[in-house]
Amino acid sequence: MTARIATIFAQEFCMARRNLWVLLATIVLALFALALAFFVAGQGGALDADVLTLTSASLATLSVYLIPLIALLMSYDSFAGEIERGALALTFATPVRRWEVFVAKFLAQTAAVSVSIVSAYAVTGLAVLPFHGAEAEGIAAWLRLMASSVALGAVFVAVGLTLSALSSRTARAAAFAIGTWLLLVVLYDLALLGAIMASGEGTFASHVFPWLVMANPADAFRLFNLASLHAAPVAGIDGLARTLPFPPAAALGALLLWLAATIGIGIARTKRIVP
Repeated sequence: MTARIATIFAQEFCMARRNLWVLLATIVLALFALALAFFVAGQGGALDADVLTLTSASLATLSVYLIPLIALLMSYDSFAGEIERGALALTFATPVRRWEVFVAKFLAQTAAVSVSIVSAYAVTGLAVLPFHGAEAEGIAAWLRLMASSVALGAVFVAVGLTLSALSSRTARAAAFAIGTWLLLVVLYDLALLGAIMASGEGTFASHVFPWLVMANPADAFRLFNLASLHAAPVAGIDGLARTLPFPPAAALGALLLWLAATIGIGIARTKRIVP
């Protein structure tokens, strides 16, 4: 079993590397992270916070848009593309279980996204330290951001693979991926802000809204990172993260629940694919 998963993992990771997804994602994340780091450097003194803390707060918001999109673009055609090319039928004809194919693809795509995230954020942190230094709180926030970003990427890799397994055509899988990104990352927060403004300080704000925030993996990611950053100024949904009646660890648990659920659904769907 381990050998079969390792073989497919190696093939998938090499394909991601040859398609330049890892390099492109690393460059994009590094450029945005470096730009934010040096942009907020001038605000550190006025806000009595070090640069890494402020940059962590900014990246916690930016990463919600970039990392899910990168993860979905890496994974949306993993099954649908192979169905169109006829490669998946050949894979299923070998002595490999279908759940092993899904797990191997998930591990490979997650590894590719993780390499991009860790490389980009590590480069940014090393670039900031010689000029502005860092405090213990800033280093902890930076490490927390990197770890939770990997978890967020893993969730959306699983989502992308599941959508790909549900689709028989690459174009349909791409449409599902972009639609899911718009729904979970953009439209969901707009709907929450509209609902909270319309309801005021009522039952919705105190009892329903916190659970809706936790139910979205993107918002759970931001809650986990922003709830403990008291020195960084945030507003909107991000500012409300500090007032929710949940500890940061609960938001991380929500991410893990999303991950387990999407992997389970993806494996179940993979077993029913007719290549």
